Amino acid sequence: MRLNLLILLFVATAVGIKAQPVPAGDENIPYLMTFGGDSETSWGDDDFSQTFFFLIPKGFSEPVYIRVYDPDIGGEIDELNGIFDTRMTFSVYGGRECYTHPDAKETSPTGNYKSGNLLASKSFGNQSAYDKNWYTFGPFNPTEGEFVEQWDGYVLKVIADGISGDDGNLYRYFLSTMPEENRPIEGGNAFAYEYSFRMYDDPDEVSHIYPYIDDRTISVRLSNFDWDNDGFIRTVSVARKSQLSKASGEDHWFDDEFAIFEEEKNTSLDIQFIKKKSPVIRNNNVVVNVRNQYNEVIQFFVIPIGGVPKYKYDITVEKAR
Repeated sequence: MRLNLLILLFVATAVGIKAQPVPAGDENIPYLMTFGGDSETSWGDDDFSQTFFFLIPKGFSEPVYIRVYDPDIGGEIDELNGIFDTRMTFSVYGGRECYTHPDAKETSPTGNYKSGNLLASKSFGNQSAYDKNWYTFGPFNPTEGEFVEQWDGYVLKVIADGISGDDGNLYRYFLSTMPEENRPIEGGNAFAYEYSFRMYDDPDEVSHIYPYIDDRTISVRLSNFDWDNDGFIRTVSVARKSQLSKASGEDHWFDDEFAIFEEEKNTSLDIQFIKKKSPVIRNNNVVVNVRNQYNEVIQFFVIPIGGVPKYKYDITVEKAR
């Protein structure tokens, strides 16, 4: 109970009126990324599926909408492989076990990862009407989500599945109170257990993810896929100025395990993705997940619980390795 109360306190202080864009501003990630199911994994997507969860506070009773920016696969933003021939389905789930089913919280689209009640679904191809435009799912009553006591709110799940084709779909989400504009829900948030995203081409842009470290965690395993040796990964925390990890090569995973300091428990880590200056690698798509010593996947909140961690110079820690 103590841990749940602590998490709820951090959620209440961390989230605000800018909590619903996915990716969020502090992450500095241009787009989420999912490829069609006939793609080669060397293009940067390991399984052609991505799951996100949206958290709605218990006290919020108005209808909500989940909006998708550029859901089609074609036009200026998406990644072309020959001709645009890809179809992708976005599906919204709620109800019992949409979040709490173990398969829903894993990193591969296997088993009952589509757990819960299907609330809405739509497939997209090369449709110019949706290029650089929004498509809105909803309205949904917040209680159509699954109530999760740990978060003191209702959770909706959105799955993007690459059904066919071999092009890359680059897109964003927004949890909104309005169907035709992005109006955030105070106290809302979003999170995932695995992040598939596009890197900026500009090597001066640094992207971030923020896994939350609970008080059970004594070590983490950071895994990244298809980084194309494009720079390095740096982890910063309240007790860690710079923990460097190697970036993966093309079509490969790389794992790096390191210990968690006592001061880092019940805080978020800031995992930073730093591109090399030369040669500049363009259109780099990567996949990232983090697990604890029990092999449990750790959530990435788009608005970090407890806020973006800042290194505290007066904390003395022992060597991590």
